[in-house]
Amino acid sequence: MLKPDTLALTVVLALLTALGPLSTDMYLPSLPAIAAGLQATTGQTQLTLSAFLLGFAAGQFFYGPISDRIGRKPVLLFGLGLFTLASLICALAPNIETLIGARFLQALGASGPIVLGRAIVRDFYEGPRAGRELSRMGTIMGVVPAAAPILGGVIERVSGWRVTFGFMILFGIAMAAVISLRMPESIRKKSDVPISFAAILRGFKLLLGHAGYRTYVGLSMLTYGGLFAFISGSSFVLQQIYGLDELSYAFSFTFVVIGFMSGTSLAQHLVGRRGLDGTIQLGVTCLAVGGIAMLGLVLAGVPSSLGISAPMAIYGIGVGLTMPQSMASALMPFPERAGAASSLLGICQMTFAAIVGILLGRNLGASAIPLPATIATTGVLALVLFLMTGRARGHQPKG
Repeated sequence: MLKPDTLALTVVLALLTALGPLSTDMYLPSLPAIAAGLQATTGQTQLTLSAFLLGFAAGQFFYGPISDRIGRKPVLLFGLGLFTLASLICALAPNIETLIGARFLQALGASGPIVLGRAIVRDFYEGPRAGRELSRMGTIMGVVPAAAPILGGVIERVSGWRVTFGFMILFGIAMAAVISLRMPESIRKKSDVPISFAAILRGFKLLLGHAGYRTYVGLSMLTYGGLFAFISGSSFVLQQIYGLDELSYAFSFTFVVIGFMSGTSLAQHLVGRRGLDGTIQLGVTCLAVGGIAMLGLVLAGVPSSLGISAPMAIYGIGVGLTMPQSMASALMPFPERAGAASSLLGICQMTFAAIVGILLGRNLGASAIPLPATIATTGVLALVLFLMTGRARGHQPKG
């Protein structure tokens, strides 16, 4: 069985949280081909990403509270089963409308394992130790968004985008087998709160009444919003404006992944000395610097795609430093409601990212400027939010 404080458990939890990046990054190189093959516009094709984010937000409403009540493992298996079924529908989609709907369903399934991966960390660990674990998971999970666009680009060139979803089917089946056979039930005390729509809303209202929780959720929203802007817009900007082919784009995408993995690795060493907030402060600074640098280079007319990719690596470092620590800080005050706290965090994060993606998709065209403008805005707002909320955040312990 998988046990706390082992690499095996960290790897499994990291792979659960990698369902999101796998489901988005792997088919990014195929977006122009999907648009052409299904006779869809750029905006319609981009909706396959935004629909995923909306489904992701909707699914998280229930997974956490239900798992607080009945346990993590059965809810995990349900989510993985739904993800696998929806991936099959994506692979067989005859038109863009079916693909958009299937992506929403796929996200409903994927949101469960990701929510519960965070909740299981809170079940086993506390405080900075939870932050370190989430950072370790981020470092391992970073391999997926690094490899996924490259693998997706190869599959697109050799077999077409439908085979990409076939790979997701195999991944879902494999993870379900591991959870079924090796994952113990992590929840220590199941909640006695009845499962109902009203009860879930009351629980969310309690969470939102905590000023520190609101602040850390806001930081996670802004951080991921900028990252999702790059995920949803970069394939069109780098391929159609800067002229990269599928594989060149996939390799350029690794800039942000390497930055993210560097940030999570650095966070593991910093959080013990600087604490959660000290690590976040460095992270939001990187978010602002990366976004502003990208906007400046694009406005200056730098012709190379490195004007997008290189600053995004700095933003990626900021994501790796900020997001795991913000998540750990948000969940820390609620050991008995870790599932619900993780759900609400994910709902807010993914809803905001979906809105960012929709607005960006409507403004993408012949100019690259909307992409760096969006990323710069989220980075600067994250820094401002951190600097203005010292009292709300309170003191975060080191150790």
